[in-house]
Amino acid sequence: MQQTSGLTSVHMQVMWNRLISVVEEQALTLLRTAFSTSVREAGDLSAGVFDQDGKMMAQAVTGTPGHVNAMAVAVGNFIEDIGKENIFEGDSYITNDPWKGTGHLHDFTFVNPSFRNGRLVGYFASTAHVVDVGGRGFGPDANEIYEEGIYIPIMKFAERGEVDMRLIHIIRHNVREADQVIGDLYSLASCNDTGHRRLMDMMDEFNLDDLCDLRDFIFSNSLRATLEQLENLPSGSYRNEMTVDGYDAPVTMKVRLDVSSKQVLADFEGTSGLSKKGINVPLVYTTAYACYALKCTLAPTIPNNHASLQPFKVIAPVNCILNAVHPAPVAIRHVLGQFLPDVVFGALHKMLPDTVPAEGSSSLWNVQLGTTPVEGAIPSAGGGSQKTQLLMFNSGGTGARPTLDGLSATAFPSGVHTMSSEVIEQIGPITVWRKELREGSGGAGTRRGGLGQVIEISANPGHRIYINAMFDRCENPARGRDGGLAGAPGSVSLDDGSPMQSKGRQWIPDGKHLVLKLPGGGGYGDPKNRDRELVEQDVRRGYITEQEAREDY
Repeated sequence: MQQTSGLTSVHMQVMWNRLISVVEEQALTLLRTAFSTSVREAGDLSAGVFDQDGKMMAQAVTGTPGHVNAMAVAVGNFIEDIGKENIFEGDSYITNDPWKGTGHLHDFTFVNPSFRNGRLVGYFASTAHVVDVGGRGFGPDANEIYEEGIYIPIMKFAERGEVDMRLIHIIRHNVREADQVIGDLYSLASCNDTGHRRLMDMMDEFNLDDLCDLRDFIFSNSLRATLEQLENLPSGSYRNEMTVDGYDAPVTMKVRLDVSSKQVLADFEGTSGLSKKGINVPLVYTTAYACYALKCTLAPTIPNNHASLQPFKVIAPVNCILNAVHPAPVAIRHVLGQFLPDVVFGALHKMLPDTVPAEGSSSLWNVQLGTTPVEGAIPSAGGGSQKTQLLMFNSGGTGARPTLDGLSATAFPSGVHTMSSEVIEQIGPITVWRKELREGSGGAGTRRGGLGQVIEISANPGHRIYINAMFDRCENPARGRDGGLAGAPGSVSLDDGSPMQSKGRQWIPDGKHLVLKLPGGGGYGDPKNRDRELVEQDVRRGYITEQEAREDY
């Protein structure tokens, strides 16, 4: 018999808020115990609680939209593949299947069932990006999924509390950074357990036998509130397209939004076909970022869960670059995937002018470095010979907003943090010589686009480094909106000015530095209408030069 019958909506709201705090503690546990810098320093993770059918009830604020919204679909895949009859108390399930998880092999998703008094009441799930999964390493060079690393289908990491050590040994012997990766897997399983224990405390406090009434309250109110927002929209179809660099040829992404009072459908028909390299995107990741753009524009104040996402639908032709199916290479699916909010915003702007920002750099400029000792060389003082994999997240500028300038060196839409240079230098034998805002990179406008960065890196004495480049907006910069100018394109070069490719593995010549110039965001509105005091302030702060002020404003 349910104990929540007759509880007021105020009591339900209190429990809903408490449930969100439960999953937030789950996410913070992962942050504190993870081994990889991408998790503990950058927050590249997600955490959530789900009902008995695998529908997301609440997510942690900590985490990325790509992980959270993809994981919202993934838990149902776990239940189907494991089978309800094989789900036991103390279990923990694992996968990095790109099509049943969150889009590429570097993301491991864990699901733990939550039992109360011997009865299943729900699930906890978490996802994190690990530093290495073997294969070619984190980069776009593979021709099919089999080259990209070890592929773990949905299976049991632990049964009734006993970890499958055979699986641990297989993974350990197929990755370059075994201690980090195995440590992260245990962190994922343990953070789900933390969520379970905090949920039991909550259910004790509120005298709950299960979550059914609370789930129904969350879902009914979330769906109703979201539909109320859609009712006020002008129905119709709205289109946009955007071209980005791609790997060896430009990629065009097209979207049509069909808007009604009951649903918003994003259809990516007309988008470019598959690439031969690993920039392809599984539909689960396309859905995650397209829905994020729709929800944060149309229903931003409603908590993210199964019901609040339900009115947003995404479709794309099979084996277009945004609906890649097995065995397409998908290692850096984030590059195109993180452009999708800009693609969707372009269509939303035609429906709701003066609402969404101009285009930004959008896609993270992830620096994945491999270091190796030079045979016979004497390493720098205090630093032994190291062969390591390093991952460093960096961001360009966001697009200007209708009433505000863009944000500089800020990760949108991913929301991850950058890692500090000092932390990166402690992990591997490199030196970060520069990390500074890039003057003049923000697109001019009534509101200026956010600035990119300049980053300069070299190997320490006795070592060589290579980069798995995965950068975009070098040929197709972020466009301005309503008369705003484009942001500066990005560039990849050596410190002597020699150009390097924006995608693919390349060695940095001995004695040379890698120089990355990250793109800026587009401007919003006619630059001639910018407040003179703001232009002068930008010059004083070094955001633009005096010449740019004269020419652009």
